[in-house]
Amino acid sequence: MSLTAGAVAVVVGAVATVIVVDQRKDAAVAAEAAKPIEGVQEFGGTYGKDLGREHVTTPVTYDPLPPVGGNHDAVWQNCGVYTDQAQVADRNAVHSLEHGAVWVTYDPSLPADQVATLREAVSVSDYTLLSPYAGVPSPVVASAWGEQLQLSSADDPRLALFLRKYVQGPQTPEPGAPCSGGVGTPA
Repeated sequence: MSLTAGAVAVVVGAVATVIVVDQRKDAAVAAEAAKPIEGVQEFGGTYGKDLGREHVTTPVTYDPLPPVGGNHDAVWQNCGVYTDQAQVADRNAVHSLEHGAVWVTYDPSLPADQVATLREAVSVSDYTLLSPYAGVPSPVVASAWGEQLQLSSADDPRLALFLRKYVQGPQTPEPGAPCSGGVGTPA
């Protein structure tokens, strides 16, 4: 019996250690994300407050691309991973950004291992979109409402900080609004 109790104590101790280490790592990431993230570009004033937010049925021209806000479709894009750019319309993705999503786009020629790294990175939240996007200004671009970060690699540690800071972050015009029940079928 004491051997079993000893084994249980070892397992409990190991689990507790893992939990403490994870909590410390999470706290460190949160502290870093609270600081300005090098390279983040802001559009539409502080947290995109000057971007249009109307629901429209007419075409919208966005600048920059991928878009970071503006007038958009009345229906949002379901958050998740998409493997084809045609599955994600800018007008719907912008509505998801308004709800607090972060949209990570990548050059369609990005190597498969880098795409796998992005899939893992966006899996941290139900408020993320991932899709290829032809013509992106860098191999990987992370966009939130009014905020954008261009990255040369999926391995850039600033991506995790951007996700931590801007998923349902302070720039979100409609925090808590859904990122499901809209259009699109993620992989």
